[in-house]
Amino acid sequence: MCTPPLDLSFKDLNTTIVAISKEPTQGRHPLTKNSDGKYVTRSMRLRYNNLDDTVGLELVLTYFLAEPYNLGWLDLSFNKLAYIDECICKLKELRVLHLHSNKIETLTEVNKLGELQHLHTITLHGNPIKTTTRDYR
Repeated sequence: MCTPPLDLSFKDLNTTIVAISKEPTQGRHPLTKNSDGKYVTRSMRLRYNNLDDTVGLELVLTYFLAEPYNLGWLDLSFNKLAYIDECICKLKELRVLHLHSNKIETLTEVNKLGELQHLHTITLHGNPIKTTTRDYR
C-alpha cells in the first residue's frame, strides 16, 4: 500500500524543530493516523523552507510519524542546507533523498550517506557541488 507523504513544505521553517508547531498540508488523499494520533506514512516533505540544518529532525519524525525510523523517502529540496547532519544517517531504511537546490559544496558531505545501505536515489542538482566537484555524480 502506498501512502501519501507527510507534507511540511512551504511552512517558512527556519529550524527543523519549529515543524512540530505546524499542521501538515492535507493533499487530495488524506493521511491515516494510528491510535496514538501519529501519521502512518514512510515519506516526508520538508521542501521549500529556510532550513540551514536538520538538527532536531529526529524529534520531528518521532512527533509526527508512527514509525519514524522506517522513513524511506525524505524531501529536503529547496532549503539552505550546506551539510548533511548525522540524524539523516540514522535513517537506515531511507531509499530516496532529495537534496537538490541547497548549498552542499563538497563530496565529503555526500559521502556521509554511504552508510545508508538502502539509499538508491539522491538528488543534488542545483547545489554548488555541481560546479566545485567535477563528475560529482
